[in-house]
Amino acid sequence: MSPTPTAPTAPDAPTAPTAPPAPRTATTASTATAAAPRLGPLPLAGDLAGVVPEVERHILEPIIADIDRLKRERNAVVIAHNYMTPDIFHGVSDLRGDSLQLARMAAETDADVIVMAGVSFMAETAKILSPDKTVLIPDTRAGCSLADSITGEDVRNLKAQYPGVPVVTYVNTSAEVKAESDITCTSSNALKIVESLGVDRVLFIPDQYLANWVATQTDVEIITWNGACEVHERFTGAQLAELRASDPGLAIIAHPECPPDVLAEADVVGSTSQMTAWVAEHQPARAVLVTECSMADNVAQDSPGTEFVRPCNMCPHMKRITIQNIRTALEEMQHEVTVDPAVATRARAALDAMLAVG
Repeated sequence: MSPTPTAPTAPDAPTAPTAPPAPRTATTASTATAAAPRLGPLPLAGDLAGVVPEVERHILEPIIADIDRLKRERNAVVIAHNYMTPDIFHGVSDLRGDSLQLARMAAETDADVIVMAGVSFMAETAKILSPDKTVLIPDTRAGCSLADSITGEDVRNLKAQYPGVPVVTYVNTSAEVKAESDITCTSSNALKIVESLGVDRVLFIPDQYLANWVATQTDVEIITWNGACEVHERFTGAQLAELRASDPGLAIIAHPECPPDVLAEADVVGSTSQMTAWVAEHQPARAVLVTECSMADNVAQDSPGTEFVRPCNMCPHMKRITIQNIRTALEEMQHEVTVDPAVATRARAALDAMLAVG
């Protein structure tokens, strides 16, 4: 169920969010070592050897072959978020990574068609950055509880309530919400974006936990919105404390969309790309990625020396994208994503403002 959006405190008495406890080592993964998603030759079914069981691989081979053929015929690329299942991530994707990385890289290709193996707000972002390309999403029901927690009207009301306060918006939002914002951010650059504005306070929407995490690292007052990702919100600090008690050497790597008690138990806090890069650089013997569970399946392929403990919270929206409906999307050229040009122009301005920060 999507969290119920609630407006923050009244403008005459703004309060900064309660700071979450500091993490065990206060280590934040660095973007400098983030592994870039790959763009290379179209994948072959053989790429799934050792990724999925042999019996499943043989079932998938003809589907992958169809997708390979259709990509060539349509001049298409499949872009896959880190939370996709391994058959998609390793079997048919041309670009892999987090949502903004995918949209930016897809815009740089000469493809005519982009198939988003992700959720709707990601497809919208891809369309905003590639207005002349056809963007398809295999299942229109692939939404997001966090993006659904706030609307453009909500943002307009907030701006009226806090006149002159800049609106920093997480990219995990609809095009309509981005269009009402001054600047966007990702989970990896949120602190940098907030501090780049040179102001005493900002509206940071919609993820309350990412906002609270940023608030622990800056003197800028952060006014929050009561949004959350249903996947990350389900993790608990007690769950992680129990894991650590049973295995003191376990590396706990958490996404900043998790609640404060979870981040307090973490050794490292970082975005999906930062989590991947940290594992690749440090090669811990055992690790837990406190995020959507398919990510561990995908990271494990590139980090065979690390054993992953997997407390699994699955995103029901991401799992609406399947290798079968990717094939159907390319066969039928369905479902095309459109963004109103006026909205896209304003949303693009917020994205460009972030990119200008570097």
